[in-house]
Amino acid sequence: MNRIDGRSNDGLRPVSITRHFTRNAQGAVLIEVGNTKVICTAMVEDKVPPFLRGEKKGWVTAEYEMLPSSTGSRKGRDRSRGKIDGRTVEIQRLIGRSLRSVIDMEKLGERTIWIDCDVIQADGGTRTASITGAFVALYDAVTWLMEEEVIDEWPINGYVAATSVGINQNEPIMDLCYEEDSTAEVDMNIVMTDKGEIVEIQGTGEERPFTRDEFQKLMALGEDGVYKLINIQKEALGTL
Repeated sequence: MNRIDGRSNDGLRPVSITRHFTRNAQGAVLIEVGNTKVICTAMVEDKVPPFLRGEKKGWVTAEYEMLPSSTGSRKGRDRSRGKIDGRTVEIQRLIGRSLRSVIDMEKLGERTIWIDCDVIQADGGTRTASITGAFVALYDAVTWLMEEEVIDEWPINGYVAATSVGINQNEPIMDLCYEEDSTAEVDMNIVMTDKGEIVEIQGTGEERPFTRDEFQKLMALGEDGVYKLINIQKEALGTL
């Protein structure tokens, strides 16, 4: 098929990760995936949620928001409605679960790392870009903890990244922009680690059901995309 931006079906959009994007957070990243842009920050707090007090374990949690001008028409802030919408809750829980999958909470100690993902421009794949960028911010925050001798054991045990895949015009494609996502017959988000472990799969037959064979093709495509993104993370961090 002829994709909107001329990419091959197995091609990612251009990805850029800028570290130390702001100065106050221990980890601060601007991730750009095509025209989707997200600021991901990580800040350390010396306390844990009530359910973890006295457990000698840390916690990683996330908040996510799309800024009003991130879309073509102004998106109202959650606080103006007096509640967080369901989509926002779902995405921030997904980001938190994804990051917790690659960190040893006991080595983190009784402290919380807050991840904030703020979408400044949306063109599809905001949740997957948030996960990919947030990992780099988390890595920088943990590096700060080690350098400051707050912790003495490295708690991160792997890399994690995410991408979208889907079926559009009956063909499997990777990393859907908004136009492709809005017309896709099948839409899927895949979160995986560098060891090939699956953290989460979110797949939906938007226009029609999909077959097991199509699912396998999408999984292979998504795995390839995640590995490419992890290499980009490593390049940004200087760990490749």
